[in-house]
Amino acid sequence: MPDIALYQPDIPQNTGTILRLAACMGVTVHLIEPAGFPISDSALKRAGMDYLERAAMVRHISFAAFDDWRRSNKRRLILLTTKSEVPYADFAFQPDDILMMGRESSGVPEDVHTLADARLTIPMADGMRSLNVAVSTGMVLGEALRQSGTFPKSPGYTQR
Repeated sequence: MPDIALYQPDIPQNTGTILRLAACMGVTVHLIEPAGFPISDSALKRAGMDYLERAAMVRHISFAAFDDWRRSNKRRLILLTTKSEVPYADFAFQPDDILMMGRESSGVPEDVHTLADARLTIPMADGMRSLNVAVSTGMVLGEALRQSGTFPKSPGYTQR
């Protein structure tokens, strides 16, 4: 199942929303520090609501620590960025991909950009710059789960 990585997030409400999404989809969130806010239940609770206790979150003290972990587990790093021309829906996701979202204020630095195994974008209407990071995460995670057949199975679910 794909994981989500948040590179030094700035906005606790977005992080809480992504943690809620992760809890509902059964995926892990890797939070790469430092964050732009204190990582505490109270900072995340408003958006994450009562889903936070069900969210799987792994904290990494730095990008280097995260990248060491990722490489030792042989996981692909898929960066979502406005600096790509490859639409996410045209990409072939694998079940163990890590979908990385950059800081809301500045994305990721060039060295992180360079280390990514793939860089994808969400096509938008002319003149539009970017979507909210939580919305982007939901869109791309949904496609990755669909392609890899790893959506969680609800009770009574029948595949069509």
